[in-house]
Amino acid sequence: MGTKALLFFALFSLLAIASVADTESTESDSGLILNFYRDSCPQAEDIIKEQVMLLYKRHKNTAFSWLRNIFHDCGVESCDASLLLDSTRRTLSEKETDRSFGLRNFRYLETIKEALERECPGVVSCADILVLSGRDGIVALGGPYIPLKTGRRDGRKSRADILEQYLPDHNESMTVVLERFKNIGIDTPGVVALLGSHSVGRTHCVKLVHRLYPEVDPVLDPGHVEHMLHKCPDAIPDPKAVQYVRNDRGTPMKLDNNYYRNILDNKGLLIVDHQLATDKRTKPYVKKMAKNQDYFFKHFGRAITVLTENNPLTGNEGEIRKQCNVANKRH
Repeated sequence: MGTKALLFFALFSLLAIASVADTESTESDSGLILNFYRDSCPQAEDIIKEQVMLLYKRHKNTAFSWLRNIFHDCGVESCDASLLLDSTRRTLSEKETDRSFGLRNFRYLETIKEALERECPGVVSCADILVLSGRDGIVALGGPYIPLKTGRRDGRKSRADILEQYLPDHNESMTVVLERFKNIGIDTPGVVALLGSHSVGRTHCVKLVHRLYPEVDPVLDPGHVEHMLHKCPDAIPDPKAVQYVRNDRGTPMKLDNNYYRNILDNKGLLIVDHQLATDKRTKPYVKKMAKNQDYFFKHFGRAITVLTENNPLTGNEGEIRKQCNVANKRH
């Protein structure tokens, strides 16, 4: 073989290696990749985005639901849409547990699923729909666009029986909250950023009356207490009644860093909000995010990425559900 031929062969080999390395760099340790449906359903992500925006224009509160879905599904052992499964005679749905109180609008995920099934039957998983609708919901709320990998498959079982082992409650100590997220791979600034989701949406009175009755929590801002009492006039509210307080009175429909300024002013509705602003491990990050929204968005994006890549089913694992609320029938 001549010198030119050897040089060409060496160059070709290097380019091939570089190409493989570049391809592999787009794949995470979880087995997910960016634009997984590029060949099998090229319009998938556009369809999800279009449906999210249409639904958001009609029903603004859907965006809060899509954001919460990521936390409640991906935070419990695997990001596999187990949250969406209905109860059966043998198993309770995660949707019906106390920890999932207030979650709603699941029917709109079915609307998105139906649109995808018309375009590409049996291709796009409910787990990916859940994650991507959450991503697009974040953008609708004024938050950052987060490039998220896809390729998840759907699980077949509810995890209602172990849910409380994974999801921290709003009354848990900050130590427990940090530890639960650390187990997923989310660091302290990531936890502080994720709780910034409380910038939008609302808190049902059932979840906060213990800070108002029989005595008002003395750490609460007196002016804010007056508003909370007006919205939650009953010590034992009817859980079926629509009684709630907006998480952020200033910009209730916008995902921004106003939440951090509120909790530093003792206007957080939940115990976890107060702890976030006062615990020595989290307070420095709260102050930084209160001053700098870009800093908040940077850590928020990182934390959402880690959360959505939590132990997904990929390859031949799981299934692609035909309906998001029911596992496929096995023949």
